[in-house]
Amino acid sequence: MHFSKKQVEPIPEEETSIWTCTNENCSCWMRNDFSFGEFPSCPICHSSMTSQIKSLPVLTNGTKRGFQ
Repeated sequence: MHFSKKQVEPIPEEETSIWTCTNENCSCWMRNDFSFGEFPSCPICHSSMTSQIKSLPVLTNGTKRGFQ
């Protein structure tokens, strides 16, 4: 018998806008496309969030927001 592992294809990544929590004790972040407000607050600790860029796997969001 012969067993082989399948070749794992690399997951494509892109520079993505995210929101990160400003509280140094909280590590929460979320993609901008999946946030519910123009200036969201942290869903974990309710602190304000700041916009940043992060290299993440490509995802598509079927829900379109009115503000952008």
